[in-house]
Amino acid sequence: MPQPRALVIGSGPGGLTAAAALHRRGWSVTVLERVASIEPVGAAISLAANAQRALDAIGVGDAVRALAAWEGSGGLRTPDGRWLSRTDAAAVAERFGGGIALVHRADLAALLAARLPAGSVRTGTPAEVEDPGGPDRPARVTVPDGVLEAELVVAADGIGSAARRALFPDHPGPAYAGFTTWRLVLPASPAAFEPHETWGRGELWGSQPLADGRVYAYATAVAPAGRRAPGGELAELRRRFAGWHDPVPAILAAAEPGQVLHHDVRWLAEPLPAFHRGRVALLGDAAHAMPPNLGQGGNQAVEDGVVLAHHAAADPAAVPDALERYTRDRLPRTRAVALRSARAGRLIHLTGPLAVRTRNALIRAVGRLGPRVVLRGLDGVADWQPPGDGADPAGPYASPAQTAP
Repeated sequence: MPQPRALVIGSGPGGLTAAAALHRRGWSVTVLERVASIEPVGAAISLAANAQRALDAIGVGDAVRALAAWEGSGGLRTPDGRWLSRTDAAAVAERFGGGIALVHRADLAALLAARLPAGSVRTGTPAEVEDPGGPDRPARVTVPDGVLEAELVVAADGIGSAARRALFPDHPGPAYAGFTTWRLVLPASPAAFEPHETWGRGELWGSQPLADGRVYAYATAVAPAGRRAPGGELAELRRRFAGWHDPVPAILAAAEPGQVLHHDVRWLAEPLPAFHRGRVALLGDAAHAMPPNLGQGGNQAVEDGVVLAHHAAADPAAVPDALERYTRDRLPRTRAVALRSARAGRLIHLTGPLAVRTRNALIRAVGRLGPRVVLRGLDGVADWQPPGDGADPAGPYASPAQTAP
């Protein structure tokens, strides 16, 4: 029997995870990436225990854990520096079976690409789904130099997915979440600090260390869609956050304009009816783009890739049935996580003074009960388990609480 072929559109964390997992399952895999390089710049990704366990399935979980920088304590603060709640890496690992690894996206891409045969990734190759295929025919994808056919196409082409529009043309697409975000990576920390996220009135700031000494910082703020700062985005960050507690002013003072990434946050407020059609599977933001408030967008994409490969039997004729099972496993779980993230975003971005004071008082009260109580917010998310030998092929592969509100 000929080796089954898979085409992966997009080389983000989910697409590369799917490619590596399918390769391990015996597929011939080609990754089609629109841009000239698969090395993302300027941002990091937070990989919780659920994503780390998924990455174990392709042999890179331990390498990711080795990049984790957080070993002590951290928590949630107010702009003047007061702690609302605190937790530590040991408590996270105890509750969820692993800690949190903050990894630069370029480092993660290198780890995943190394699991593929040389030449598997074609950069500078935009691709579009021409025909999703069916039980009796392969899927067809157009690229600049012609048409490619495959028994399986994985569309991991992001929030603006052309594949999603082709498969579900009546879907309204992503909606504005009501806030905008900035991200930057500094080559070195300007000051010692404990990892933290700080919530203000309609604004958030986070400072996190990377294992190699760099600093990842991010911010969000309620703003009209499409807003652009006339003086540049670094100037806007300094205007909003330079008066917040240390180390925020030092980070902003050390930053350069070219290090700041800015974009409005959009998500699929209306879920898709399925994550597949014919022989094409949607994955990651293409399938379930969510607000970043739980830090789970990339984690869910990694889960997608491993579960999809688990269902994609080597028999090409079985792919349509395998994708039915993939949708059945992944759509309810990712929808539940997206809704929880959206609710967290509304809490974070409260703007009324009384509402903010009430929120902070409640968080402080819960925080006094200890890290175990604080961490309950990720129950049913970070404790997910990937499919394994002997698992029911009909799924789902998750903790029993995965669909809890």
